[in-house]
Amino acid sequence: MQNYWIALIALALIAVLLISLSGRRPAVTSPAPSQTPSTQEPAAQKSKAEWKEKLSPEQYRICWQKGTEQAFTGEYWDSTQAGTYLCVCCSNPLFEAETKYKSGTGWPSFWKPSSEQSVQTNADRGLFVSRTEVVCGKCGAHLGHVFSDGPQPTGLRYCINSASLRLKPPE
Repeated sequence: MQNYWIALIALALIAVLLISLSGRRPAVTSPAPSQTPSTQEPAAQKSKAEWKEKLSPEQYRICWQKGTEQAFTGEYWDSTQAGTYLCVCCSNPLFEAETKYKSGTGWPSFWKPSSEQSVQTNADRGLFVSRTEVVCGKCGAHLGHVFSDGPQPTGLRYCINSASLRLKPPE
């Protein structure tokens, strides 16, 4: 009987560890997934091998396997540089640096995308929580998630993986 309880506790600890390492946050009410027609170019235009050649292993894991980088480790989580954040896969303009703010989460956070076509959202019902995934509006690469606990004027927090971004300085 004692082994049963030890095994049960071990499983619970593993589940908690996996959730914390994946960067997942408690669910909050998020905006509804995009209802606009898709303008995405099919990711299939590049093969897995082509994406793996173009991207670093971390970028590939995040963008095409829907991964999450560890909090407070990404290149842009605390950046205050001016410019436009582009999709690392297709160079689509995603977010302006003026809309970036310190959310305290350890990931770059923005309150608004560059345009309505910059990003799209999808329902994400994984690992015990329901969230809203954010993908590139052009190529469909996974960027992160959006939550409705951000600052005004939108009240949104686009929580984005640094590895899915490239910062283009102003010209």
